[in-house]
Amino acid sequence: MKDTTKTALRAFAVLGVAFSVCVTGLVAADGKSNPIKDAMKKYNSAPKGTDPVCKKASSGTATKEEIKGMLEAYTAMAACKPPQGDEAKWKKLCAALVEATAALDKGEAGAADKYKAAVNCKGCHEDFKPKKK
Repeated sequence: MKDTTKTALRAFAVLGVAFSVCVTGLVAADGKSNPIKDAMKKYNSAPKGTDPVCKKASSGTATKEEIKGMLEAYTAMAACKPPQGDEAKWKKLCAALVEATAALDKGEAGAADKYKAAVNCKGCHEDFKPKKK
């Protein structure tokens, strides 16, 4: 491969990374991205008549890709401050959820039961979800 071709490929790679960083920064800065809402919408709810990914994960029918996506979403959610309530409790509950989801991702024995215990919707919603006005 010619040196000019290598240089051009490197330049395109650098530009691609720079563009990705800029777009990611803009999406985060627009205030519309909310990791908590995103995780809940994508993995903990589903259209009527369809099981959400969290339920499929509890029953062992979620795909590897669904579990990986859920792990990424829960990890991003855990890095957030709760909308209300005790932040220490939030961190503890989120850490348990991330740990249980990681166990599912690794295929560990007993991971589904660990996940079922950690994905306590009512417990989090009572303490951390703001009431509708």
